[in-house]
Amino acid sequence: MSLLLDTHVALWAIAGDANLDDEFLDRLRSDPDIFLSPVVVWEITIKQVAGKLGGPPDLAERVRDMGFWELPVTHDHAIAAARLPFHHRDPFDRMLVAQAMIEGLTLVSRDASIALYDVDILEV
Repeated sequence: MSLLLDTHVALWAIAGDANLDDEFLDRLRSDPDIFLSPVVVWEITIKQVAGKLGGPPDLAERVRDMGFWELPVTHDHAIAAARLPFHHRDPFDRMLVAQAMIEGLTLVSRDASIALYDVDILEV
């Protein structure tokens, strides 16, 4: 199963956070089918600039450089995200849902609102 990481999961992964069990962290280190969207890097950067997220100034670059496949945002992703029902108002999460749906990926998240969409989810 190919995975797409939600922002909080990527942040937990880079920190080796206790929110992720050792088995999942091992999978992140060894599974070649894990994707990271530029949306995650964008969200991290925006939240840091707005003072809503701490961490080192190069946190976005560190997340980008974790070694996961980049999943570019396409026109189809943008159209799908805009047409999703408003179960979730966060534009970053809506884009991740659309990307996962279109690309047939499993979205890794702990966000309960994402479960309202018809998307494969791996809750961590």
